[in-house]
Formats: sequence, structure tokens, C-alpha cells
Amino acid sequence: MAKSSSTKRRPAPEKPVKTRKCVFCSKKGKNQDIDYKDTQLLRTYISERGKIRARRVTGNCVQHQRDIAIAVKNAREVALLPFSSATR
Repeated sequence: MAKSSSTKRRPAPEKPVKTRKCVFCSKKGKNQDIDYKDTQLLRTYISERGKIRARRVTGNCVQHQRDIAIAVKNAREVALLPFSSATR
């Protein structure tokens, strides 16, 4: 028979969850529109591999994250942004 271990693992301490505010809903982002032609803004929401960053990473609200995704997809179609990274 196998020996029963009397030592129990303690659960890891939970890290405090840092809530992020949507940049576009905040006061300083109210006058900022999401446009597919603004590639400098859209590049902040794209990873190095060319993927759109998740909402939990960017901290955007649902509506603005959808707007960013649509703008990135439109910019890719017009060849303002790459579909993927250039390096392999």
C-alpha cells in the first residue's frame, strides 16, 4: 500500500485584482474617436504577432473593444495594418 501523506498543500495567496478603466469612457478619452485610419492608436491594441489584444488585457469596456476590433479589421482590409507579423 502507498503511504498516505499527512501534509496538505496550502492554497496560494490570491493576488489582488487590478481593475482597469476604459480609456475611451474616461474624461480624457471622451474626445477621442476610434477610427480605422488612426493606425498609431490601433497599434497599441495589437500584439507583436498581429493579434488583437483581449479586453481583459486592454481594460476597455465591451462596446469600445468591439469598436477597436472592427476598426483593426477595416484597417487590415485597406492595408494600413498587417494581418500578421512580418518576421518568422
